[in-house]
Amino acid sequence: MNKFLISLCFALGFFWSGQAQMGKVYDNLTMTSKILKSERKYAIYLPPDYESSERSYPVLYLLHGSGDDQTGWVQFGEVMRIADNAIKDGTATPMIVVMPDANTGQRGYFNKGDWKYEDFFFKELLPYVEQKYRIKGEKRYRAIAGLSMGGGGSFMYALHHPELFSSACPLSAYIGPLSIEDFKAEISKGNQAYSEEEVKHYFERHNALSLIQSVAVEDIKSVRWYIDCGDDDFLYEGNSLVHIAMKKKEIPHEYRVREGRHSWTYWRESLPKVLEFVSQAFHQY
Repeated sequence: MNKFLISLCFALGFFWSGQAQMGKVYDNLTMTSKILKSERKYAIYLPPDYESSERSYPVLYLLHGSGDDQTGWVQFGEVMRIADNAIKDGTATPMIVVMPDANTGQRGYFNKGDWKYEDFFFKELLPYVEQKYRIKGEKRYRAIAGLSMGGGGSFMYALHHPELFSSACPLSAYIGPLSIEDFKAEISKGNQAYSEEEVKHYFERHNALSLIQSVAVEDIKSVRWYIDCGDDDFLYEGNSLVHIAMKKKEIPHEYRVREGRHSWTYWRESLPKVLEFVSQAFHQY
């Protein structure tokens, strides 16, 4: 075999070896929602060995922030590059990452009026993807994370359903209005009137600080918590108060404050740590 053919074979071997270590992202998938009466988009990351194996994988639900959609973590968060690298270097286990679209202005991930997104997430999206893909459908192998509005969604979903998630990783999270007075001022800007009872009920169910006081401590402790917010982030106060509330309740959690603001630069640096943290629960070290 001449030198040219040898070089060509070596180059092709190197190329296919690199390809074999890459996961795949599909960022324009859809499913039909009867609850939301619409087609809902989602993106998914499949690990490098998904197509060559028959095994099932743990899953991370990764939520975007306000103004983004299911492509946010793909395009700006570089989820494929970061996940591939973390799996390759052994800091993360191969996992499936599901990124749903909640690009609906301020309604986001919660049930609000006729927008029952939380119902959609648990009753339709989660069962759909965990049946369609080879996902291990157990608490131990399921985690949730998100940024900003999605960080708030991560708090709410894990606090509403601690029986479903082994880990929760809110990043730069919007935890909701810090007091019921702030919440009343917020909803007064809209056109719809609410009774005092409705306001109180909604606030208590959609504010992380309130839920930490009302949800059974042992249930909150059954979730591993990783909370991360930059020192120059405008949402630092809410995240700091959640940290203090958890400390007072003796709820184990990791609380990180790094140099940075409310930006993709910060969240791209957070994601490898999130993947490592959730993998620890998947592995049960």
